[in-house]
Amino acid sequence: MARSAHERRPRRVYGEGDEPDPRFTLANERTYLAWVRTALALTAAGVALDAVALDLDARLQVVVSLVLVVLGASVPLQAWRGWARTERALRRREPLPAPGWAPVLAVGVTVAGVVLAVGIVLA
Repeated sequence: MARSAHERRPRRVYGEGDEPDPRFTLANERTYLAWVRTALALTAAGVALDAVALDLDARLQVVVSLVLVVLGASVPLQAWRGWARTERALRRREPLPAPGWAPVLAVGVTVAGVVLAVGIVLA
């Protein structure tokens, strides 16, 4: 049985505006799940980097591992926030919000990759 908008949670999202086209809501949910998969991949990469024995400075390896794990832990929170903002905008028939977390993630992964590459070249 379908729930009314007043019964669905979180109410701060579903309690506003009109029900959007289900295709848009489902696309928003798929985007959220893609961010969760990205978070799992970042966390796994950080753990794997810490577990393997590379010919690198141990501190460098730990720092890059921590950066990846912290990014992985932060992404689901930001993904939830982005899902809620987008769903509210869809329900209010407003323009979609700009992606707030993607540039931060891109910079973090790029910095981690460059630092790791420099460490490998210098090792």
